[in-house]
Amino acid sequence: MTTTPPDVIRCAYAELIVSDLKTSREFYVDILGLVVTYEDDEAVYLRAFEEYLHHSLIIRKGAEPALSVLAYRVRGEAELDVAEAYYRELGVEVRRVPAGTTRGIGEAVRVLDPLGFPIEFFYEAEHVERFTQRYDVHGPGALARLDHFNVNTPDVPAARKYYEGLGFRVSEDIVDDEGTVYAAWMFRKPTVHDVALTGGAGPRLHHIAFATHERHQILHICDHLGAVRKSDQIERGPGRHGVSNAFYLYVRDPDGHRIEIYTHDYYTGDPDNPVISWDVHDNQRRDWWGNPVVPSWYTEASRVLDLDGKLQPVEERTETKEMDVTIGADGFSYTRAAGAEQGFKLGEQV
Repeated sequence: MTTTPPDVIRCAYAELIVSDLKTSREFYVDILGLVVTYEDDEAVYLRAFEEYLHHSLIIRKGAEPALSVLAYRVRGEAELDVAEAYYRELGVEVRRVPAGTTRGIGEAVRVLDPLGFPIEFFYEAEHVERFTQRYDVHGPGALARLDHFNVNTPDVPAARKYYEGLGFRVSEDIVDDEGTVYAAWMFRKPTVHDVALTGGAGPRLHHIAFATHERHQILHICDHLGAVRKSDQIERGPGRHGVSNAFYLYVRDPDGHRIEIYTHDYYTGDPDNPVISWDVHDNQRRDWWGNPVVPSWYTEASRVLDLDGKLQPVEERTETKEMDVTIGADGFSYTRAAGAEQGFKLGEQV
């Protein structure tokens, strides 16, 4: 590449296609507590309590549940020209999008990136009330902000190289002694990640994540789901990741889109921030203290649309898959070789 990449600040919003807008609204607003900025018969525009841009999540009614777009904010309006030139040199599909095409968002550049994902770059956005100190409307499970995207892609090293070309840095990864890379966490804002690359069939969206300030807010969401007899929407957790150190919960919306609620990761903003590499056989990488990874977490993800709203074809991963070479991240030591003495532990693992 001879063209300079756009200066990306952070992940900014996602748009999900849902089959039933009313049911999805109940999940995202009544249970997760997101703030409604605007809604009509076609879509609901949502934000978390500390956010002042128009939205960080759009749920839009459509024929088939899927990811419609992942959006990154750039440092200024001039970066749109940079983004357009950069992706035209990459040879992917590029579209200049007029202001207002997405409610609340200014002019933007949309691309179908080399990994097959519909990505938007924008700077201008409508400002709305920031609810940081609106404690009168905060629920006990209040979500603070959008934190990151996680995507499934067959070739993690190729995806990592692409994102490094955009100026993203790696905070952590999962590897083995043979050099296979199973996942990588990459950031622009000074936290563990804005996007995680998980090795698997793709392009697919594994999850989007919202941050809270306190662990008890995550536990309240679990209690709330139990109270309304929807605890089966809890897929995994609550628990603590080894990678990122974050306290987590994974829930599935009514269409199966995966949402992570996430808190307590760490600062990565120094220029010499070290990369942490995890052995794929270290079962504390995915969970720190005893929650096994359920098979669906490895195998299921949301389909992805192209720029015309058509489903992208899915390519299978050809390298070894994480769940094929390990018991799973269950928080108990290391996966032993066949025939080796195993430690005593209760329960069933993947």
